[in-house]
Amino acid sequence: MELSDILPWNDRRGRFSWLRMVAFLAAVLPSLFIVWALYTRHFAAEPFKEATHLSGTWTLYFLLASLAVTPLRRLVGWSRLVGIRRLLGLTAFAYVFGHFMLYVIDQDGDIAMVASEIALRIYLTIGFVALVGFAALAATSFDAAIRRMGQNWRTLHKFVYLFTALGLLHFFMQTKVDVTQPVLLTGVFIGLMLYRALDGVRARFGAVAAIVLVSVLAGLGASVVEFLWYGIASGAPPGRVFLSNFDFSYQIRPMWYAMLITAAPLPVVLVKEIARRIRPAPPPRHAKA
Repeated sequence: MELSDILPWNDRRGRFSWLRMVAFLAAVLPSLFIVWALYTRHFAAEPFKEATHLSGTWTLYFLLASLAVTPLRRLVGWSRLVGIRRLLGLTAFAYVFGHFMLYVIDQDGDIAMVASEIALRIYLTIGFVALVGFAALAATSFDAAIRRMGQNWRTLHKFVYLFTALGLLHFFMQTKVDVTQPVLLTGVFIGLMLYRALDGVRARFGAVAAIVLVSVLAGLGASVVEFLWYGIASGAPPGRVFLSNFDFSYQIRPMWYAMLITAAPLPVVLVKEIARRIRPAPPPRHAKA
């Protein structure tokens, strides 16, 4: 094996890839910021707690980015996106592992205390189950494991959806008060799942119709999750929480951001569709004598 084969910015043929380089930089920069913030005491009174929260949030960012690869590839027809899916998935595991280690450090390295907290606090139990699941997926994400496991590999890696949902639930329960960010990320997750479930809509009615439908449903899904959460956690009237999405005097609610993010491929798809329609038809082929 040569060095060019293992460099993260090279493709499977060992050639430099700008797409993989951008993905690699996006993977590394947040961790460098966290290290720098800890070293310079940029965080507030509880630096390791803040670093733990930030690394957990970036875990979900990279998880959702890895889940977005397949829908984006199908919608915009950019097959090279598949080349960064594994990198994004392994990056998500690196961040969730760092998230756990920062939590251990914040507990002064007391493993017994950490184990006790995981056993007694349900949101930590959920987070730990997700961590173990992601570790299993990361350990089997390489070519040798794929060849050895065969069809079982696909079955195992479908659990990424469950583990991502557990990670989002952990985020909700850990956030407790203002769940704006968990609601937004859950809306995006709902949209990514709908892109897979409604792939037949894209095949029958076109990519534009599929994007619009998924975007609307993702936004509504985010709003439903939000008013259910506030209704269960604080007893707030669900109707009032839902109607707050249409009050723009204070802030824009996560429902709209979820719709915007899940509709992000729409401009590219529209341009491709317009180009296809105005492209001159090829001259008719004459039958051979």
